[in-house]
Amino acid sequence: DYYENQVINHMLRGQAFTPAATIYVALFTAVTGLEANSPTLEVSGGAYARQTITLTAASGGASDNTADITFPTATAAWGTITHMAIVDHVSNVTWGTNVNVLMWGVLTVAKTVNNGDTFKFNLGAVDITID
Repeated sequence: DYYENQVINHMLRGQAFTPAATIYVALFTAVTGLEANSPTLEVSGGAYARQTITLTAASGGASDNTADITFPTATAAWGTITHMAIVDHVSNVTWGTNVNVLMWGVLTVAKTVNNGDTFKFNLGAVDITID
């Protein structure tokens, strides 16, 4: 909702909005709070860190990632990853104040990450569309 509101206010109401210069991928073990910009189940610990994402130029209302997105090797179990989000800060955790969910989605296949595993989105695997 956060980003949708920003787009409406900027495009249709003339309100200023400055998008983040860098965006990041965050991983979640459930959908809880993602739509409301207040997620509660982001992966944490075990060497987890949000990763930078760069996107192709939009065409036909769609874009995807321009390179592999590889997370650090887990040093503890991260659980089963079911959702991902594009967020606007690398490490802040006060959702709606100093970090925001810009977009989010459900993984096509949930992935359990155990100690020693590496989670990765291949080039082009993060598909972003606006309907």
